[in-house]
Amino acid sequence: MDMTIGSIDTVKAENNNVGFPPCPFPVSAIQSSTSPTSVSSDSTLGRHVARRLVQVGVTDVFSVPGDFNLTLLDHLIAEPCLNLVGCCNELNAGYAADGFARAKGVGACVVTFTVGGLSVINAIAGAYSENLPVICIVGGPNSNDYGTNRILHHTIGLPDFSQELRCFQNVTCYQAVVNNLDDAHELIDTAISTALKESKPVYINISCNLPAIPHPTFSREPVPFCIAPKVTNQIGLEAAVEATAEFLNKAVKPVLVGGPKLRVSKAREAFVELADACGYAVAIMPSAKGLIPENHPHFIGTYWGAVSTAFCAEIVESADAYLFAGPIFNDYSSVGYSLLLKKEKAIIVQPERVVVGNGPAFGCVLMKDFLKALAKRVKRNPMSFENCKRIYVPEGVPLKGAPGEPLRVNILFRHIQGMLSSNNAVIAETGDSWFNCQKLRLPQGCGYEFQMQYGSIGWSVGATLGYAQGAKDKRVLAFIGDGSFQVTAQDVSTMLRYGQKSIIFLINNGGYTIEVEIHDGPYNVIKNWNYTALVEAIHNGEGKCLTAKVRTEEELLEAIEKATSEKYTDSLCFIEVIVHKDDTSKELLEWGSRVSSANCRSPNPQ
Repeated sequence: MDMTIGSIDTVKAENNNVGFPPCPFPVSAIQSSTSPTSVSSDSTLGRHVARRLVQVGVTDVFSVPGDFNLTLLDHLIAEPCLNLVGCCNELNAGYAADGFARAKGVGACVVTFTVGGLSVINAIAGAYSENLPVICIVGGPNSNDYGTNRILHHTIGLPDFSQELRCFQNVTCYQAVVNNLDDAHELIDTAISTALKESKPVYINISCNLPAIPHPTFSREPVPFCIAPKVTNQIGLEAAVEATAEFLNKAVKPVLVGGPKLRVSKAREAFVELADACGYAVAIMPSAKGLIPENHPHFIGTYWGAVSTAFCAEIVESADAYLFAGPIFNDYSSVGYSLLLKKEKAIIVQPERVVVGNGPAFGCVLMKDFLKALAKRVKRNPMSFENCKRIYVPEGVPLKGAPGEPLRVNILFRHIQGMLSSNNAVIAETGDSWFNCQKLRLPQGCGYEFQMQYGSIGWSVGATLGYAQGAKDKRVLAFIGDGSFQVTAQDVSTMLRYGQKSIIFLINNGGYTIEVEIHDGPYNVIKNWNYTALVEAIHNGEGKCLTAKVRTEEELLEAIEKATSEKYTDSLCFIEVIVHKDDTSKELLEWGSRVSSANCRSPNPQ
């Protein structure tokens, strides 16, 4: 099993050992020479946590201090291979850990008990829905308070400290309450390894009085620990490949569609290998954008039902066989359950399961192994791609705006397309940015992230912070609506504090446009801010920052030229783009009406 450390694609552990640290041992500032039989004053739980995080690839931990986590934070700061990033609130710290996990393969955040934990939990729920290994550490009550009848601050006023734990049980794959040093080592290692194995968040609560206490279980360097690999059942694999190859090889115009679970399955390279071998038309589901190279010779775009890339839906839905690798079919990705797909034509490949048509189904088959084996058994058949070439008519370009004419969104994104390179990553906020960014053609190596399953507005501010910390070789372009920005704007401060160089395009259209197109009402109109002035106030002369407010194409081009000039390449750039409140993509109009229809279905008669 390839276990990710650092970059989710390129850095892999050998021999199933998680723990090849990015800097040499021993290095901790709170460490001294220790013999195996003695307990050094720095053989502490706090130091163990810090080194474990470094070993699995965490270089930045996003935090908000509180009295229950302060001693633990001291030990994290003392670890020279670890950078503690202080955020403005816990929600953004969680979003940042989410973004960092997308860039590096695993993320971490540290908050305080209950008031911090229940604030960060929305971000952790989003990471759970998106299959991201985020290690959420909470500084908990003093170990002596467990089992007593005491009422503590930062709680809801009951002498029961399990409320926070019960909440996290629904949005994490493992929970550890560390209030005893004797089993702390086992609980922490189990939690971290489970996050990596399951690619889901975990919850670790550490009593506030334990991080600095020496204990024999921490008397040696934290050695790399082994994660039991998931293994494919070879008989099941052969049967699944045989059934699938037979199904596809008799089809006339099969197609191949990549889904978001390609990431958690670590099957992106295997998918491309199958695409190269089969010759089918290749599409992606919207939430898989960025996982498949869009310069593949048979790539036809995004399959998203009625709001697909031009001609893509027609090719996919008219095929007589389609293989979906790692799909998620929800009301958003299915455009209000309106996809014209037939189960009997579909092969659904999930991370550990393959279903061929209406049956049979094969379990204990890892997606990566299956796609690689299938690539050797399918016959090359380019018919669906040839059909696409025959019917394809290039999309028109936006009409050029007259001098001084108010800027249109389609003109904005025409110029964004020209900015993209392998040195960029795109972060798309929930809203019309989904649809406009989906139409961007990504150059090889250009990153792309958005949160489609959970769709929490405001996610992109924290995610941009975390992704940029984890991918310092890329300049992030973030596209954020004004309504979403108002939820989490504070952590632009953290971006400036840590010298980030992202370019934020704040699209100011006066409200929650995506909600308008689903169901309009006065609640979708928001108070307008002077966004550039806000960022300038946050900047306050500390750090490198460029702001611009643009209303026309000419002003946009001037702002882009400045932001990409040598003078500002290492600066945070904030460009407020003012557009008409009804200026939306045609895809949002179609999608919104279909989702509205799905939401408004009448109750079934009882």
